[in-house]
Amino acid sequence: MIGVSFIIDFIIHIDKYIDILVTKFGIFSYFILFLIVFCETGLVLTPFLPGDSLLFVAGAFASRGVFNIFILYILFLAAAILGDSVNYWIGYYFGENVFEKWKLFKKEYLDRTKLFYEKHGGKTILFARFIPIIRTFAPFVAGVGKMHYGTFIFYNIFGGFLWVSLFLLGGYFFGQLEWVEHNLTILIFAIIIISFMPVLVEYVNHRLRKRRK
Repeated sequence: MIGVSFIIDFIIHIDKYIDILVTKFGIFSYFILFLIVFCETGLVLTPFLPGDSLLFVAGAFASRGVFNIFILYILFLAAAILGDSVNYWIGYYFGENVFEKWKLFKKEYLDRTKLFYEKHGGKTILFARFIPIIRTFAPFVAGVGKMHYGTFIFYNIFGGFLWVSLFLLGGYFFGQLEWVEHNLTILIFAIIIISFMPVLVEYVNHRLRKRRK
């Protein structure tokens, strides 16, 4: 059983674990990275897996010749789009029973994502790409709400393209800088904090609204 401490260490020191993956599995590490991104976007059980930081660090490794950037780009884009699509259909067919009957995690996560979805409409799928946790639940909620699949897949592909391009290519081009190479852990922290800022802001606003009521 994977412990919480391991998950936290894996997220914070993703660069160390990617290095281990490459050393132990070689070319098969491409498939493992694909699987991580696919599960992070496609399964409501795994919102804790790294997303933004994984793409950035993988791009940084590619800048050093560890990975082929073109292969990474295609794999991550496919993982992001397929992951969201699978998540959509899980929500479409199983709906809220996943939360109400299985009680796998707090119902409030679903409720918050619904509010975000109602506020921004179809653009939620696009915005959610850049927000951890929301990124995992948004396509599921789109399926629960029977969002038109043509609209969903448009935002899914467009959002996946922007997300992968920003973080993977950002890591690839900035990863060649000496300062970035020597301070990668600090950058990982920064990416995680910045990614969670919208969630924290929404949480604070939610608490303030409850107090006013």
